[in-house]
Amino acid sequence: MMSGQRLKSIRFKLPIIENDLSIGLDNGEHVESIVLLSKLHTKQNIEVELEMSEMDLTAAESKATYEEIKDYVLGHTRLKVSSLYIAQVKEKCGIIERVNYNLPKSENSRQSKCPPEKEKAIRDALEYFRMI
Repeated sequence: MMSGQRLKSIRFKLPIIENDLSIGLDNGEHVESIVLLSKLHTKQNIEVELEMSEMDLTAAESKATYEEIKDYVLGHTRLKVSSLYIAQVKEKCGIIERVNYNLPKSENSRQSKCPPEKEKAIRDALEYFRMI
């Protein structure tokens, strides 16, 4: 914030992400973070104490694993579902998954589609875990 100018956006270029990550600070989007800044051999310091019980549930904590989804579906419908079917239903629901590195070797390989009864059971599980 030198010379009275405000920071309006930040752009990151990370080697683990294909696209540039751009965060706008003036368009209503926000990112919350907790950062520990320290400097050795300082005479002044500020101590901050955060109680984990007071913090909101993060998006990562609210997500169920594939195994939890499979167990829920099996326990409630006696249907066995594969990770492929769960991924297909998540994609239909707009849940963004990380990059899959186990891609098929040929472009025209066929993957089985999730049957409607299993799709409904997976959607019910995603709703139960509050992912949709």
